[in-house]
Amino acid sequence: MSSSLRSARWYAGDGRNAYIHRAWMRRGLPADFVDRPQIAIANTASDLTPCNAHLAGVAQAVKNGVYEAGGIPLEMPVVSLGETQVRPTAMLWRNMAAMATEEMLRANPVDGAVLLGGCDKTIPALLMAAASVDLPALVVPGGPMATGHFRGVPLGCGTDVWRLSEEVRAGRLGAEEFRRSESSLIRGPGHCNTMGTASTMALVAEALGVVLPGLAGTPAADAGLLQAAHESGRFAVELVAKGRTPSSFLGKGNFHNAIVALAAVGGSTNAVVHLLAIAGRLGIDLTLGDFDRVGADVPLLVNLQPAGEFLMDDFHRAGGFPAVLREVRDLLDPAALTITGRPLLEQLEDAQIRDPQVITPRATPLQPHAGIAVLRGSLAPDGAIVKPVAASPHLLRHRGRAVVFSSTEDLRARIDDPDLPVDEDSVLVLRGCGPMGYPGMPEVSNMPLPRKLLQRGVRDMVRICDGRMSGTAYGTVVLHVAPEAAAGGPLALVRDGDWIALDVAARTVDLEVPAGELATRTADEATVRGYANPRRGWERLYIDHVLQANVGADLDFLVGSSGADVSRESH
Repeated sequence: MSSSLRSARWYAGDGRNAYIHRAWMRRGLPADFVDRPQIAIANTASDLTPCNAHLAGVAQAVKNGVYEAGGIPLEMPVVSLGETQVRPTAMLWRNMAAMATEEMLRANPVDGAVLLGGCDKTIPALLMAAASVDLPALVVPGGPMATGHFRGVPLGCGTDVWRLSEEVRAGRLGAEEFRRSESSLIRGPGHCNTMGTASTMALVAEALGVVLPGLAGTPAADAGLLQAAHESGRFAVELVAKGRTPSSFLGKGNFHNAIVALAAVGGSTNAVVHLLAIAGRLGIDLTLGDFDRVGADVPLLVNLQPAGEFLMDDFHRAGGFPAVLREVRDLLDPAALTITGRPLLEQLEDAQIRDPQVITPRATPLQPHAGIAVLRGSLAPDGAIVKPVAASPHLLRHRGRAVVFSSTEDLRARIDDPDLPVDEDSVLVLRGCGPMGYPGMPEVSNMPLPRKLLQRGVRDMVRICDGRMSGTAYGTVVLHVAPEAAAGGPLALVRDGDWIALDVAARTVDLEVPAGELATRTADEATVRGYANPRRGWERLYIDHVLQANVGADLDFLVGSSGADVSRESH
């Protein structure tokens, strides 16, 4: 067998250990299997991750491609995280999924990997793992689902859940009608059909250069997905032959391109914390400041919910991701390479916009400045972010009095209290939702508005939180506040009635309380300690080692790469 293959360290030779490794794998594999590249198919399919349940069929297409190219496909189920199902939040286990996948890729006789993900945390976790183990790898995104309709109107997954649920609370939509819409929302395989986190991370992965060009955004039910999965299997064998590992081509320029893409498509704020974590695994110095520096003046070209009106199948029909990248090609890093060995820019010449209502030309953008804004100030010394394209323009500069909730339970108990001292100018503050405090940084920052204000027609308010929000959500929401309240950040000291000033253009968010007065305040024990105080297991490990949102919320001992070497034998 070829001694250049990593798997030869398991299979080559006549010793007892090599015999064991080979013999136990001879269960229908070709006689010469040890001479071929071994390609792991890291599959996040699970019946409890509905958006990834179809990946078994995608894995089969990858297998066919690997076999056709002369490799050996080896499906490897990995930790799967269903955003809609997992409590308290899927983000709690993103780092565990990344660590487990990294360790299994390193521990097994594999030469390369195809990474199958879809639901929000799965692609980030897989990329974090691939970056740390540094084996040749590429991503196959599972794709968005088909659009459902209710009362003749297309439904956006997530976005319309937030919208319709607020209409119920406002008394403008009956509970029975709301329940009836439930059976119209999900029409088949795939992840959310809005420009939520799942779609965003698929597109961002292609902008990074780790997806075959033109694949990201292909609907889950489209036959093109299986064709591209087949080609990805073939290409994985080529990647091994060329020794093209993530560290061999991923650099700061790739992340520059990802930030440009994130702004141009109106993508999820969650991409910020995921890109920071992936960069940390590669040893690339990516900071919150880079998101503002690179993305601030990128135009919004994609008219999709939650920042627009259309959905992902419209996006695919209108020319898809390559059409968007071609419009902003002058903003991309021309030297950044992809898994093809060619620059991203060289793969866009044939792209065209086919529906300018969905993907607008550069000359007539939906908004001229679409980047996620990074805020700093006395309320967020280490930074916070806001998505201006999903916010209300009149609230991007605002000053109001704080109405403070110390936990999600406190919020749910009091938000609809008729006596809550709140009006449309108030600033809703929710704390205890950061990486340590919840734990796991849940998607709760887009707080529901008080019922009494909804009934008066109010549909947006400034909201500030140390947690995250769904990529499908909208509103004037300042989130990822760092340091979080449980880590001793100023958010822990805010009291009802304090004045808070937000100025997105100036990139500031400030608590207008004199420093001397703040110094006399103490946070309540529950806020500092967080909601949970586990004594064992993953939650204990997570709380003890998780970093803050402004650096990616990875675990401190997972930052960086450990490589693919395993020196010691098992028997």
